[in-house]
Amino acid sequence: MRVPLSWLREYVDLPATETGRDVQAKLIGVGLEVETVEQTGAGLKGPLVVGEVLTIEELEGFKKPIRFCTVDVGTANGTGAPQEIVCGARNFAVGDKVVVVLPGAVLPGDFAIAARKTYGRTSHGMICSGDELGMGDDGTHGIIVLPPGHEPGTDAIALLELVDEVLDIAVTPDRGYALSIRGVARETATAYGLPLSDPALLDVAPPNAFGYPVKIADPRGCDRFTARTVTGLDLEARTPIWLQRRLQKAGMRPVSLAVDITNYVMLELGQPLHAYDRTRIDGPIGVRRAVAGEKFTTLDGAARVLDAGDLVITDDRGPIGLAGVMGGANTEIADVTTDPETGQLRGTTDVVIEAAHFDALSISRTARRHKLASEASKRFERGVDPEAASAAAQRTVDLLVLLAGGTAEAGVTEVVAPSAPRTLQMPADHPDKVAGVAYGRETVVRRLQQVGCDVYGQDDLVVTVPSWRPDLAYPNDLAEEVIRLEGYENLPSTLPRPPAGRGLTERQRLHRRVGRALAGAGFVEALNYPFTGDAAFDQLGLAADDPRRATVKLVNPLSDEEPALRTTLLPGLLGALRRNTGRGSHDLALFETGLVFLPTGEERVPARLPVDRRPTDEEIAGITAALPRQPRRVAAVLAGAREQAGWWGKGRPADWADAVEAARTVAREAGVELIVRADRNEPWHPGRCAGLYVMVDGAEVLAGHAGELHPRVIKAFHLPERSCAMELELDVLERAATTLVAPRISSFPVATQDVALVVPAGVPAVDVEAALREGAGELLESLRLFDVFTGEQIGEGKKSLAYALRFRAADRTLTVDEATAARDTAVALAAERTGAVLRGA
Repeated sequence: MRVPLSWLREYVDLPATETGRDVQAKLIGVGLEVETVEQTGAGLKGPLVVGEVLTIEELEGFKKPIRFCTVDVGTANGTGAPQEIVCGARNFAVGDKVVVVLPGAVLPGDFAIAARKTYGRTSHGMICSGDELGMGDDGTHGIIVLPPGHEPGTDAIALLELVDEVLDIAVTPDRGYALSIRGVARETATAYGLPLSDPALLDVAPPNAFGYPVKIADPRGCDRFTARTVTGLDLEARTPIWLQRRLQKAGMRPVSLAVDITNYVMLELGQPLHAYDRTRIDGPIGVRRAVAGEKFTTLDGAARVLDAGDLVITDDRGPIGLAGVMGGANTEIADVTTDPETGQLRGTTDVVIEAAHFDALSISRTARRHKLASEASKRFERGVDPEAASAAAQRTVDLLVLLAGGTAEAGVTEVVAPSAPRTLQMPADHPDKVAGVAYGRETVVRRLQQVGCDVYGQDDLVVTVPSWRPDLAYPNDLAEEVIRLEGYENLPSTLPRPPAGRGLTERQRLHRRVGRALAGAGFVEALNYPFTGDAAFDQLGLAADDPRRATVKLVNPLSDEEPALRTTLLPGLLGALRRNTGRGSHDLALFETGLVFLPTGEERVPARLPVDRRPTDEEIAGITAALPRQPRRVAAVLAGAREQAGWWGKGRPADWADAVEAARTVAREAGVELIVRADRNEPWHPGRCAGLYVMVDGAEVLAGHAGELHPRVIKAFHLPERSCAMELELDVLERAATTLVAPRISSFPVATQDVALVVPAGVPAVDVEAALREGAGELLESLRLFDVFTGEQIGEGKKSLAYALRFRAADRTLTVDEATAARDTAVALAAERTGAVLRGA
């Protein structure tokens, strides 16, 4: 909500010395989120005056139309002579009043104005558009044409109210009343301790039987409907400058006088309104639910298919408005046009004003269903004061009579569903208990009355909530009002004292160690939303029966394209990889840890838990049983260079081995040794995919996969070639984890033996390594594969694996014979199990 300070001052008599920054600090103190204070007209320096166009000469021979104009600016130029100005705009004519900036002035953006020669003429100033003055869009995208009543030479800075301060307030969903100048003025008056001039306190005409007929078929959806009629609008009447400027400062574009007035009153009082062309309404106005499949065209020109839950405004032909969201094109206020034959003006002269109150939940669902967020729906779904409808209608009628020369008909329609004010009971010391501060009864009553409540009682208060605060539904809401007005900054700060011995769990420690280890290995953590959709599974190349396509669907998703919870971390990471690549970052290593959601098929709708007591163990167990399985996983993706080139040597691109090494890095933090085997699993390349296994209770259990992504997946996600990825289930690693034993450091030297074994190409290196490790026995300290070689020297269908074996004894220095014997035993077992042969033997 954008609030001009000049408008706010009309309802709160702020000290003249108070700036927008001062008001911002006060409003933040009472709980409103004032994000910025915009200084309109900052840097603007005159002379900026009203001018009357005297002559226009069309200049020929240029690529675009250029006009040489003489403009009467009174005595503002010091001579009284006409000002010569070159201008390219074409939306003004001789006799029009325009805004002229003269040499020596400075426009917003530090744009200094001086006489200069252009298009063969000398231009002494500029004829200004709204954009050049920082006014915003007025709908014309051209020169500002003023009403004829202003004298040449009049100061345009004051006339156009160019210098002002505008507060930009982020209104939270529970503070719908702050989407109006009236609501913000009330908070300002409270913050400063000043009286409020409530703009809704008007003399309102009472309802009678002569108003426009209205029939409400759904009183739950519409509990109040006020209709007023104004006739004889002057088609030549234009929106006055002061009203246009207030709309523009508030972020709205002027359209036409009748529409501008309804928008102005909505901003002023917070009550959305709609004006219908009375000549285009057929029969009584009705409010009902739509018929499923019913079609209707809204003001934006979109043809919409209605849902049975939509609330619509109708006449005898059908829908004429989507209640609380947007009006219909079939009753739109007509633009003023000139009849080409008679020269007479045509347009809307008779209007019916609607000021209604609609159910917030219904409006919210309709707006989301049709993806049609409007200023009206934004207010209705947050809560509109139902008592303001008649005042808003009266204010609109008064302005139409005053500014458009209309005549208010005597008939006043007001259909109201019976309702009683909402009353709450609260102990007088309840805010004290909530805040831990002794406010006292007098303070509590005073603050609630400032909010607009009627308060009775002594120890137990009976509080009648004002109509503009539908968010006050419980005693805690009332306590919050007292606390915020007394100042959150005045609440005592007490640090909790955690009981000893209750730090992080072993699981939490593991997850943190994994993150630190990957960060230390050069990976950057990426946090993604846990939502997904079928399109992501299609891009991953998952089969129709792949278990990962079985998802938990959300009842109220943020996006229709991602209506489910993720079953794998990869789509989010691959999307992050694509975004970074598209922005010029080509050497990437990203990781994420998070939950995935795997339905068991046994989920059920849980019971709603109470809030007035602690749930029982059985109730908590019921909630837990209703949840899907939620294992925690870690995933990583790589693309580009893994090692950069430099003076130290050549770089190296990331490949599938780096993805496997990332998985090993994670496993080492859990104290687990990964077993790596060739595997096939989407979305990895079938020939460059590794299955990652761990030993759990003596059996191999699949923990995840790593390798190079399939080319089709890389193309679908628009990723760099040869991108790699890994994904591991941390819960499986946790089950496989054993108690870490600190290594014993021997003081005796190491004995190193290298061995190169020739094996069939299809033999996995992990099998050879396992045989060597087992055959070498207890003297083996470490085993490392440092070379893989294929070629004619080895033979077709074979490969050479070279290992470095390190032997060490804890109690003595090993002899050459002992180390060689251990190596030979290891080679013999590898030969027996895998058919390995010593290279060169």
